[in-house]
Amino acid sequence: MRRQDTLRRLAALLSSMELTVICLIVLMILVVACTLAQVHLGVHLAVEQYIRSFIVWWRPEALPFPLPVFPGGGLAGGVLLVNLGMAQFARLERSWRKAGLWIMHFGLALLFIGEFATALLQVESHLTIEEGQTVNFSEDTRRMELAVSDVTDKDADDVRSIPASLVKARGEVSDPSLPFALRVHAFYDNAELRMRGSEDPPAEATAGVGAGILVRPAARASGEEQDMPAALIEPVRDGRSFGTFLLSPALGAPQEFTQDGRRWSLSLRPRRYYMPFSLTLKDFRHDVYPGTDIPKNFSSLVRLLDPRGGDDRDVLIYMNAPLRHGGLTFYQASFGKNNTLSVLQVVRNPSWTLPYISCLLVALGLLWHFGLMLRRTLGGLS
Repeated sequence: MRRQDTLRRLAALLSSMELTVICLIVLMILVVACTLAQVHLGVHLAVEQYIRSFIVWWRPEALPFPLPVFPGGGLAGGVLLVNLGMAQFARLERSWRKAGLWIMHFGLALLFIGEFATALLQVESHLTIEEGQTVNFSEDTRRMELAVSDVTDKDADDVRSIPASLVKARGEVSDPSLPFALRVHAFYDNAELRMRGSEDPPAEATAGVGAGILVRPAARASGEEQDMPAALIEPVRDGRSFGTFLLSPALGAPQEFTQDGRRWSLSLRPRRYYMPFSLTLKDFRHDVYPGTDIPKNFSSLVRLLDPRGGDDRDVLIYMNAPLRHGGLTFYQASFGKNNTLSVLQVVRNPSWTLPYISCLLVALGLLWHFGLMLRRTLGGLS
């Protein structure tokens, strides 16, 4: 009996209007805090810390561990989703008269489900392409990978990629397709590199350009700045070492060694997502309003070539007019090199239609609910 009373009180709490209001207030506070935090953290990191987390953590310098200070958007949104679902069945009358409210509740629930799905499934990257260049991959500068390439044959592209998270977590990485293992001596999420001086300690790298470079760990980048990771990797086989190499995107070139007559290269680079089709930039336009430097239009004329379906056509990508193809969406994001280079933001989001369906359901529910109220009002006046 006591257990039933406890479950009844819990159900009443989870379906209460008071909990709905509390969750909405928490979400509004998080939106304001996230907006202010974007000044120092940048958009992506602020959203991750405030909106797409279950707990907002405070990391004081005096303590070696973070402290929980506020519920995150994931927790508040999840509780609100449960609240809406339980209130739907506990308080709403099951009749055509309340059908509009039922539809609105389903729409709001779908909106929260869509945000959770986006947080889990969405992948953002960038495709940088120059005029006349053909590219079939995009890069995620927030995630790194260790690329191991067999460059013996310059006409062949034989590359194995290992996620940086795996490299960081293990002391040694091996792949069945590689004739050697990779011993990880150090991995830095962000590092400072400079040329070595006479008073610096001995170099940790023994081969490649790293032997003349001093590497030091650095604090993680904030705002829109990017971390510059670095790693010390030693290829080994049967107890034989091929040297310890310093790898970093800041070096601008891979490090090479020879094993059994074959040449191999190692590089730490942004994670690549290869596409089964290619884009060729035919023309980039950066138009401004006459007599000013104010941008009027950014546009990229690309050739889309997809051999899977025989798709070969020209597409103009410009502001508010993205290209959608193969489950990817390409937005015009930036440019460079005197208007000869275009940067496209590439988004893979299988749940991108859920917010539109949610808004449609909410609008339909409002029309149904207020339409019935208006009908009853007009009927009472007649």
